[in-house]
Amino acid sequence: MTISTSLGHLFPLTGAALVGLGLFGFISLRHPLRQLLAVNVIGAGIFLILGGLGRGEGVTDPYPQALVITGIVVSVALTAVGAAMITRLAEERRAAGTASDQPKDQGP
Repeated sequence: MTISTSLGHLFPLTGAALVGLGLFGFISLRHPLRQLLAVNVIGAGIFLILGGLGRGEGVTDPYPQALVITGIVVSVALTAVGAAMITRLAEERRAAGTASDQPKDQGP
């Protein structure tokens, strides 16, 4: 076993650990922003798995690399949409909370 062979398994194993950590975070955390972050961690783990499995002895296969680059672009776009939705949800909750939490005028 050479050093390059043992390091070849490092990327898929690290990716699997990130996917597991992200799934745990997504299931256990209730705040939407933290869940969005957990989904990003899952995506990073999947990208590491794909990139690690695309490496071989000798020639590197460009197909998994193209999938990873495309996935990163899609992930960034979906993160921006998710962050905008979370911001809108927070604004709606804040507006609904301030209307019902205003103190009533007690008068003299």
